[in-house]
Amino acid sequence: MFSKEEAQRIKREFWITFAQEYPRKWLLHNTKIKDFAFKFYCDNKKAQVLLDIECKDDEKRKIYFEKIESLKTILLEEHLPEAIFEREYYLENGKLISRIWVELTGVSINNKNSWPQIFDFFANHMTQFELFYYEYEDYIKDLEINT
Repeated sequence: MFSKEEAQRIKREFWITFAQEYPRKWLLHNTKIKDFAFKFYCDNKKAQVLLDIECKDDEKRKIYFEKIESLKTILLEEHLPEAIFEREYYLENGKLISRIWVELTGVSINNKNSWPQIFDFFANHMTQFELFYYEYEDYIKDLEINT
């Protein structure tokens, strides 16, 4: 096991290395939809590329999720065949969100040998998420258009 300081150093080095190897601006929080963000996540067991819908207004959260869900076939067939859809996902802190994600298991942020595999996974899958989002952005953003 690593000390807390060592774990933080490794984590910092991981993200710096990823940014150096893939020096591009990712969409992430710049969706222009409040509390609707793409995220990278990695721990000592898995890596994930996430779309978290965290609207405080439950109705808005449901509408955004249903909009993505109405495009599920396209997302799965053309971009991310292994995407997982979770209408009601509870974070560790108990907060209820909606989440769509892809996951790579058997990798660890603490194992530098798995970093290239994680970085490739991040880049490929986030790119596919972004392409999907940009293609359907107007539909997703417009709350007046129902699913």
